[in-house]
Amino acid sequence: MGGRRGRLISATDRKKAISLIREAVDNGARQEKACEEIGISLRTLQRWRSDSSPNEDQRPISKKKAPKNRLTKKERKEILKVVNQPEYKNLSPNEIVPLLADKGIYLASESTIYRILREEKQLKHRGNTKKPQNRPISTHYATGPNQVWMWDITYLKGPIKGMYYYLYLILDLFSRKVVGWEIWSEQSAQHASELVKRAVLAENILLHKKPLVLHSDNGSPMKGATLLETLYQLGITPSNSRPRVSNDNPYAESIFKTFKYCPGYPDKGFETIKQARTWTLQFINWYNYEHLHSGIKYLTPHQRHSGLSNKILKKRIKVYEQAQLKHQKDGRET
Repeated sequence: MGGRRGRLISATDRKKAISLIREAVDNGARQEKACEEIGISLRTLQRWRSDSSPNEDQRPISKKKAPKNRLTKKERKEILKVVNQPEYKNLSPNEIVPLLADKGIYLASESTIYRILREEKQLKHRGNTKKPQNRPISTHYATGPNQVWMWDITYLKGPIKGMYYYLYLILDLFSRKVVGWEIWSEQSAQHASELVKRAVLAENILLHKKPLVLHSDNGSPMKGATLLETLYQLGITPSNSRPRVSNDNPYAESIFKTFKYCPGYPDKGFETIKQARTWTLQFINWYNYEHLHSGIKYLTPHQRHSGLSNKILKKRIKVYEQAQLKHQKDGRET
């Protein structure tokens, strides 16, 4: 009967237990032994006997106060309204909160928005891609833009089976900005060499005075003589993935995944190379200037590449702090 400590025992069961113990003692049993058989202590029996009219539950009875940071129905409704707007409906709370903060708006924390979406059965992994996975540590490290570039090639389906176009892309390790790209109908070191020259001009950097590493996998275009000669002339240090390590260029591979799972991507293939270039240009502009990247504190690659990180992050912190002060003045804590 006693069982787990603190378990509630009804007044009816207590009276029944007292009666059974009394009967056992009258028949010659020791009171302590009788209590042990029932599953209570002698002290508990004494307490039950001293209480002439026990309540069903003598523990303090009081309603729990609502937490001070509890959202009002109006606030909850506003959150649901905002996250379901066209510009936010495909974004996670981790993206929505900083994006709103950049506009001077704070509705709730990421965890609170996640909870509300879960309760409303609106929390789901969107799109047809797999859930994000932890990426392996890069073999290179950068403390600023244009220190380490990564490049790779991915195929794009053409208008007929077996026909492909090839997207060449150079990504800055520090900012994740696409600093160069082009689409050709074949893979070659000559095309790669041309793209590197374009990227150097676009970034307006004097490489002989500012060392740069260009990392890639071990494909033949990446190690062709034409490309290596170009890198030597520009003062760029070539770097290739380690032998038999398939994921040694993870960030370049990651953007290709984002590219091919982007809404509107033509899964059946591009009709022409011009169409492929037009679609890719739109994607690159979105990726560089609008996409809040989780790997760089939900900044856009352009913001980080241009040195705007500290200013934007400080502004977000100020918005969060002001929201906290407002809630405290309203009698709530965030």
